[in-house]
Formats: sequence, C-alpha cells, structure tokens
Amino acid sequence: MKGFIVYPSYRIKEGKAQVLLYGRLENGESFATINDFKPYFWIKQSDKKIAEKILKDMDTKNITIEDSKFKNFDDEEMSKVILAIPREVPELKKIFMENNVISYEADIRFSYRYMIDKGIKAGMEIKGKTIENEFMVDKVFENPELTPTDFSPKLKIVSIDIETDMKNSKIWSISLYSEDIKKVLFLGQGNFKNAECFKTEKELLEKFKEEIIKYDPDVITGWNLIDFDLMIIKDRFKQNSIQFILGRTNQECSIRLTDSYFIDSKANFPGRTVIDAMSLMKVSFMRLDDYKLQTAAKTILGEGKLITGDHRGTEIERLYKEEPQKLIDYNLKDSELVYRIVEKTNILNLTIQRSKLTGMQLDRVNASIASLDSLYLRELKEKKIIAPSAFVNERDERIKGGFVMQSKPGIYDGIIVLDFKSLYPSIIRTFNIDPLSFVPDDKYRRLSTKEQSKLIESPNKAHFKNTDGILPIIIQRLWEQRDIAKKKKDDLASQAIKITMNSFFGVLANPTCRFYSTDMANAITHFGQFLNKMTAKKIEEKGYEVIYGDTDSIFVNVGDSSKADKVGKELQVYINEFYQNYVKDFKRKSFLELEYEKSFRKFLMPKVRGSEKGAKKRYAGLTDDGKMTIVGLEFVRRDWTELSKKFQMGLLEHIFADKPIDTFVKNFVNELRKGKLDSLLIYKKAIRKAVSAYTKTTPPHIKAARKLGRDHVGLIEYLITINGPEPLEKQPSKIDYEHYIKKQLKPIADSILSFQDKSFDDLIAKQKQTSLFSFE
Repeated sequence: MKGFIVYPSYRIKEGKAQVLLYGRLENGESFATINDFKPYFWIKQSDKKIAEKILKDMDTKNITIEDSKFKNFDDEEMSKVILAIPREVPELKKIFMENNVISYEADIRFSYRYMIDKGIKAGMEIKGKTIENEFMVDKVFENPELTPTDFSPKLKIVSIDIETDMKNSKIWSISLYSEDIKKVLFLGQGNFKNAECFKTEKELLEKFKEEIIKYDPDVITGWNLIDFDLMIIKDRFKQNSIQFILGRTNQECSIRLTDSYFIDSKANFPGRTVIDAMSLMKVSFMRLDDYKLQTAAKTILGEGKLITGDHRGTEIERLYKEEPQKLIDYNLKDSELVYRIVEKTNILNLTIQRSKLTGMQLDRVNASIASLDSLYLRELKEKKIIAPSAFVNERDERIKGGFVMQSKPGIYDGIIVLDFKSLYPSIIRTFNIDPLSFVPDDKYRRLSTKEQSKLIESPNKAHFKNTDGILPIIIQRLWEQRDIAKKKKDDLASQAIKITMNSFFGVLANPTCRFYSTDMANAITHFGQFLNKMTAKKIEEKGYEVIYGDTDSIFVNVGDSSKADKVGKELQVYINEFYQNYVKDFKRKSFLELEYEKSFRKFLMPKVRGSEKGAKKRYAGLTDDGKMTIVGLEFVRRDWTELSKKFQMGLLEHIFADKPIDTFVKNFVNELRKGKLDSLLIYKKAIRKAVSAYTKTTPPHIKAARKLGRDHVGLIEYLITINGPEPLEKQPSKIDYEHYIKKQLKPIADSILSFQDKSFDDLIAKQKQTSLFSFE
C-alpha cells in the first residue's frame, strides 16, 4: 500500500523510541505507521576509549558504542554511539564536548534521521499488518516494512475562517470549506442557510473540534490563519475549558508565534499539517501588490470578499446583531476564497512536489538548509561518510554577489539577450564545487606541488578535488528529473526542481548550514563573474557590442532587429563550443549552457538619475510581436503611483513607435493639473511594525498613518496634499499636484528625454509660458 507522509514525529513508549509517520494512503484512507528506532550519532574511533570511560563514569547501560566502516570528511574512522531515547543525544553531546570529544551528525531530527536511513522522502510503500487503532486515523501499522516510492497523493484540505467581536473576546462564527464541507458554525438562534446554530460559544467550539476530527483533513489552511484565527480559537478553547486537540492524537496542539517578517509562525497539530495560504503564496514566489485576501482573490479569482474596507469590524458587529445571514455568507465566502485560491494556483501541489524532492514535510519545504541536509546526508550515507554536526558560524566575510556590468545607456534597435541556463547549478556541476570535494587552505598548503596541480582552482583561489562530489551528483539527478518533467509538460514538477536547485548556493552561504563556507560560496559567484566577463569578451571579439551584463545574462547590440535571430543562434553555438573546449583544461566536462533567449526590436537602457552613467537592473524593450518587457523601472515598482506607471508606459510607447513625445508630456501634465488623473495619485506602502515604533525618522507613509489615529500595521494608502501626506479615507486638503509633477513625472521623463537633448522642465516651462500669454 502506497502512502504519502504529511507529518513525521516520534514518541517514547515504555522507555523505547518509536517513529510515527502520518499521512494519506492511495485508497484515500488516513494512516499512521509506528516503527521502533534507536537514536544515534557518531564520534571518531580515536575518541572511543575516552567516550567509553565517560559512559562508565555515568554508570549508564542504555548507551553503546560500535565500530563501523564509516569515515568522516578527513578520512578518519568513525564509531556509532547508540542511545535509547532522542533527548539523551544533546545531553551526551554536551558532556562529550566538555571532554574534547567531537560529535558528528548529532543535530539531525530523530524522525528525519529515520527517513534518511530508510531512503524515504515523502512517498513510501507500506508492507505490514494493521493493529487496533489508537490514533484518530483510518489505519495504524505497527513496525511495517517501509520502502521509498514515488507517489502523488490526493490530500484532504479544509479552509477555515472565524468572525469575532471587535475585542476578539468571543467567536461568533467559524466557517469550514472543502470539497465535502461548506458550512458555518454560528453562535445564535435561527434558521440560516449553510449554517448550524449554537446557544453557547462552548457548544460551537466543541462542534468545530468534532468536525475537524470527523473530516480528518491532512491540511488545514486559511488566510493569516496561525497568527489570528488559530490563536483566538486556542484562547477560546482555554476559556471554555476545552482541550485544544485538533490533530490525529490525544496530544494538545501548540502554536509558536513570531514577530519576524522573514520567519513564519508555526502551528503543531500532531498528524496534520497547518499551512497559512498567505505564507504559501509568498514561498511559492507568487507576486501580488499586497498579501491581503481581497487583493489575492481579486487578482487570482476575479472576485473578492463580501465586506471590505477599514470599517469591516463595525459592519461585522452590525451584521451579527441585525443581519446574521449576511455575516454567515461573508464568513463562508472568506474560507471559500482561500480554498479556491489554493486550488487554482496549484500552490499546494507545488508544495507536494517540493516535499517529494527533498523529504521535507509540507510546512517545511521552504527550509532550504534542511532540504539540502536531507538530500546530501542520504548521499553521504551511501558512500559511508559522516558529516559534521551543524553549529552557527560567525560570518567573517561577505559573500560576493553576481557580476553586474556597467551598462551603456541609450535607445537601441536590435538587442539580443543571451542567458546562462541555471548558471550557479551549472557552475557547481562543471567545476565540482562541493563540501566533500572542498580542500580548505590549511590542507591545501600541506599538499605537494604535484597534488596541488590536480585540484580545481576557482578565481577566488578556493580548491576542489577533481573526483565528482555529492552536490554535483544531486544537481545532475535533479536536472535529469527536470528535463523529464519538461518533456511531460509537468510545470509543477519542473518549477519545484528549479526552486530546489537554485537554493543550494544560498545554503552554502548561510552560517547556520553545516557545510557553510565563504570560500565555497564565493567560488560559485567568482566563477559566475569570470564567465560573464569572458563571455562578453568573446562576443566582442566577434565584432558585436555588449551593452550590459547581469549575473547570468548578456545584452548584445546587433544594430538591426532583422538579424537578431540569426546572430543570437550563431553566438549561442559559438560560446557553448568555446566553453566545451575551455573546461577541458580543468579535465572536466562543461555543463555551462548559454541560450539565445529573446530579442528586442526596440530597447531602452536608461541613465542613473543625475548622471551620464548607465543604470543597472533597469531597462525596457519591445519585442517583434509588440510585447513590452520592463525590468526595474518605476512601472514595476510598488512604491510608485499608478500615475507614474501610466506616464512611463505612454513615454515608452511613443519612443518605441518613433513618435514625438513633447505633446504627450504636455497634455499629460495638463490633465493632471485639471484633476482628471486623481484616481492614479494614491501611494501604497506596507507598514511592518507599529506606527508608534517610528521615533528616529517619520517617512511620508507613517505621517499619513498617524493621521488615522491608530497604531496602523499593514498597507496604508495615502495622497500628498498641500498639507503633506494624508490617508486616503481622511483627505480634507487639496491635492499637491506640483509634488506629483516634480517627484513622479519629472524623474521618469528626464531619464528618456535626455536621449533627445530635451528636459522635462523646459517642456513644462513652455507650457506655463503659453498658458500665461493666453490671458493677455
């Protein structure tokens, strides 16, 4: 029977450790497996006698040390320290450390240690007998035989949402929405559509608990689910003396909140996964103007919430008292929107694919360090090699970034773009950049000249053995899987693999990674810079002008858009053949692949404001089929108004169509001053912390937020008036049109007008002069 793991855990029963794996079977039933397993870690065999003396002094009989054929990165023989229960591992590790005995792989989570040893990631084949069900699942297997398998499940997902009074002191309703449930649990009396009514909050909460356990979802989701809905539900459970048990065991659920913008809060529901759909959108790289449910629903589904605005709380209070059916409809709609967003965007299926690749449970797939650990440790085990334990390193040197070439500003005809396909993973494969292959400086200096000559040297003088390391092997396998996924047109699998591969560089550059090394991370980026510069040089040797280069891209001026395809394909072949030969000097095979990606019929590379230098990471281009590509300009930046975007797009359309822009600029400014563009003047800015926390500086969006009279956190919308920034909903003053002309239109216009030896101020001055003379 095939099963998919949604929640790995463990327990201690009668002094024995047991790994518990919960999930969904291929027949649709939920399951739990129970397997006896002993925790362990490693020490060097040379430290075995000291360790045995320590254990003897401790008078322990539950810990044994066994010799093995495993070795560490320094080729030293290792011994296995086997314990009874997981909590003994950090305790013994600390004692060993105090006696100068180094512990290896002593930090790996117990359940993941078991999965790594079994070769299991997310899918597994279960062979064994079921026992009497002691959990809240359909089937329980005791000590079954578990083997890895590829299995994509149909998981049960339920979306929930709550409505409360203004003080969050009482829950009025909880909605549940899934494939099989569409209902609201409502505190009140009456006969309402899609609702079940309760006299007391306690009865409502007990029914909610019953519904979750009965439906038995694998995934519970919602919008801002953990920080708001679940925290209030947990509090109300406590106030009503109800055990907070919503998982698949009798263990109470827990919540860990965080104020960090970069770390999500977590909910631990034993046997299930709790995933905030808002967070899932972010980690799945889905860009929105903001991450409000209303914005996401409008953008993705084309419809929104039934009640919107900053006065929702007051309206909800009124509906509860006067029109409860409308509140029920609103509550159910919110959970429905979240469910449909998850379904339509496929973000949960993408998460499942990432879990299958790395072995991380669904709510941890974005843990890139743990993901690399999971993949890398499996390969080490096959080679009988032991990794060091992880510890937080001090970052004593900055990691060098990708190469960004100084651009050549101008308006061009016929620009082609050449991209290195997955540059950093390609560099890792080509030059064998890998923790196991890495030769640190102190070891390098002890080698003979002959031994040193056999190593691969990176541009930053880091050195690597020339026998394939583990990271290149992992990338090769992922690459092959991605090629298969592309042939099958499996976009989800392809995207999951791409995300995983591209995360490896960042992991090596993270001080909390067990394989952290500035030398290794910089070897990748230095090779990237070196290759980018060399590629530009080789292209210029062919007689073409390179106007810009950015990390993995080269922009080439061919001067005539009709020749773009021909030149692009020729350069692609030429550069790839060059690298095939170049890499032979390293006695390696080149996996570097430059692709002719696209061409632009018209292309704008702007100047840095107030300078003659070309800008970086900012450009716009028009393809042969009339599509506009804009990168880094105000049009795609969230901190600029819709006015600036409309103006910039108009300018680009005129420039690329070779139309004069003077009249367009004058007319646009005239319409602005007449108030015809007022709907485009709104600034939108996210506030990450309480308004009262801004003490040293007061930026415009904070000034606007303070005029609302509350400690606003979230998105603030405001206008610039003659009395400064004012929030949209409280705008008593006249709009300061000159601010928008000077701060929004002028910078955009001058970045383009300078190529025609014109200035925005001159055009506007002429307009003012004409207007003045018209009154004579």
